[in-house]
Amino acid sequence: MRQATEPASAGEVLGWLVLTTLVPGAAHLRAGWRRTGLALLSCYAAGLLALLAVALTTDNLLGMLTEDSWLIMIATGSAVLGLAWFALVVHSYVVLRPNALPQGGQALTGTLAGLLAIAVVVPFGMVAQYVWTSKRALDDIFVAPEPDPRTEEPVRPENPWAGRQRVNILLLGGDADDHRVGLRTDSMNLASVDVRTGGTVLISLPRNLENVRFRPGTPMARRFPGGFRLPTDPGGGRSDLLNSVWEYADAHPEIFGGKRGQGPKVLMDTIGYTLGLDVDWYALVNMWGFARLIDAIGGVTLRVERDVVFGRYNEGLVKEGTRRLKGADAMWYARSRTNSDDYTRMRRQRCVLGALLDQADPGTVLTRFNQIALATKELIRTDIPRPMLKHLVPLALQAKNAKVTSIQFVPPLISTGYPDWEKIRSLTAKAIRDSGDTRPAAASASPSPTSSPTSSPKNTSKSTPASTPASSPAKSATPAPTTELTEGCGVL
Repeated sequence: MRQATEPASAGEVLGWLVLTTLVPGAAHLRAGWRRTGLALLSCYAAGLLALLAVALTTDNLLGMLTEDSWLIMIATGSAVLGLAWFALVVHSYVVLRPNALPQGGQALTGTLAGLLAIAVVVPFGMVAQYVWTSKRALDDIFVAPEPDPRTEEPVRPENPWAGRQRVNILLLGGDADDHRVGLRTDSMNLASVDVRTGGTVLISLPRNLENVRFRPGTPMARRFPGGFRLPTDPGGGRSDLLNSVWEYADAHPEIFGGKRGQGPKVLMDTIGYTLGLDVDWYALVNMWGFARLIDAIGGVTLRVERDVVFGRYNEGLVKEGTRRLKGADAMWYARSRTNSDDYTRMRRQRCVLGALLDQADPGTVLTRFNQIALATKELIRTDIPRPMLKHLVPLALQAKNAKVTSIQFVPPLISTGYPDWEKIRSLTAKAIRDSGDTRPAAASASPSPTSSPTSSPKNTSKSTPASTPASSPAKSATPAPTTELTEGCGVL
């Protein structure tokens, strides 16, 4: 039932309108629309309680927000609420009887009420647009791979890691361009993450690792029983280095019974065998797409230790000193070969990665969300299953706040021409133990019928990497030369 009230002044009308955007029903109560006001207040309180209940009772809320059902529900709900709040402001203005005001007051309050009605829609519209952009980006990046019933097991919500203590993800930087056939992975890092603590070891392998060995019994091992070695290129280049494994496998489907697109799988297995680990998934980053991501966050600030010349004809320069680099300059800094070697490039790449991880704070991500989502969609290719994404989100947040160490298998630690496979595996196992894995290291260089310590349900069909014929048992006491990810980089 409505009770008549005296018309409000222009100031009161605007005050009640502002209040009603925060407490729906307030203006209706002031205007005597008691039942309507109480109903609006009740619905508002019930909605807040429902949101609080969802937040308190939903495990892994951030992870759930990566699922299509949640994203669609949030986007739709935001659009509906935006329209509802718009209608609320308009109707609240009407019930406050602005027609009783002087003509000037009517014009003022009407204009401001219209602006307020539009303003309340904006946040809901932004949420809907951000969520829908996220959904489209996730759909483009996480394309569901064809299931393999021999190796794949369903993800169990109560135990998504299926008893494993570490997750191993191969991070690759692709170096494809218009002048090159196929794709070469010139940056290869394996991130081994402790699922309990987020403690991470970033293991870097050089692109020019020679005589790479393949897991016994695989098609590549049958083709290259003594290691990856091809006839010398007449032009002096090498096409049988570690960074060519993906390209070679893709170019020779006959090795795999005519099955195409085996490059990612072969490289994952090869690097896993080299390190004595099982690789769960890979993520390939287009290096120039990575530059767009850096531009999307507004650049990265780091210390350039000396002038870095770049370009085919040395036409560019990244000057020495502490500076904020745009995407293109950051990539040239990381990848320039002029007056440099592969190992210095690996260190610079690690520095850029550390700067990006350190400076991509939540505020920056939020304010530049659309640019980041677009850049991310264009630069990443991965085989991570979409159902696992919700479990990887909290793990990534743990890893961001946990200790990240790095080990680089470059000279003088190892010889890229004559790699010591035993040493690589033993140092990898030691680095992982030091990062928080308390289990005995089983990733030795000697043959074993059991699975490696980081094996997962996905890889249950794989055996532990066997050693090369010349290897001897791993020396677990070998010290692992690990460092902080940004050590020596001058990242700010």
